[in-house]
Amino acid sequence: MRAAEETMRSRMSDPQEFVPEIAEIAGALFKAVGNRTVPRATIGLMHLRAGQIVGNTYLTVLHSSLLRKAEESEERIAAVASWRDAPYFSDAERAALALVEAVLQPSRDGERVSEELFAEVAEHYDDKALATLMIAISQVNFFIPIALIGKPLPGRTFAETDQWTAR
Repeated sequence: MRAAEETMRSRMSDPQEFVPEIAEIAGALFKAVGNRTVPRATIGLMHLRAGQIVGNTYLTVLHSSLLRKAEESEERIAAVASWRDAPYFSDAERAALALVEAVLQPSRDGERVSEELFAEVAEHYDDKALATLMIAISQVNFFIPIALIGKPLPGRTFAETDQWTAR
């Protein structure tokens, strides 16, 4: 372990320890997103992009790792941050990545998800898949505050980390 990693500590222990209902909510989100209307790879790419957008190393490492375990190529994983000009993504994946960016980033025009973007996404996904994309964005958004506030160590879950700071 590098010196910097040895001094890094999560801010708090697993929030589920204090609010056990988190497991039920997370499980319901995983079940809803796992309905097979959207490829798991697409959802993983969206979640990785969300972690990058919010600047959270824990989420970025987590979703990169999950994509590797699902045998996604290093080129695709590395290119998520620059997906617009990368040759590795289908039109449907590009639409999904544009959607997660629109939801998570402010818009100069005021409306984050424009009619044009919605129409583009709807070209590639039926209503159930579009609802699944919305839930997938909600799923990662559920975990963003936990990751930003609790600061779990990259590459570990809260439960795997025993280096908590004093509460």
